Amino acid sequence: MSRDEQEDNEIYDVVVNHEEQYSIWLAYREPPLGWRKVGKSGSKAECLAYIEEVWTDMRPLSLRKKMEEAAQE
Repeated sequence: MSRDEQEDNEIYDVVVNHEEQYSIWLAYREPPLGWRKVGKSGSKAECLAYIEEVWTDMRPLSLRKKMEEAAQE
């Protein structure tokens, strides 16, 4: 773990975009356009652990939908 990570006392929010891709954002800032908070806040490590748990399919939503449609044809 780097020195910066050890000294990071910031609180983060987990955010998600319309493609169901996850990231973290400083809690005191509004998420960037196209991203929304999912309701999970905490340390960087806590937020990254949450993302690792819930984001099990890294493919963007639009790609997953196209692949599902192709499989049904």
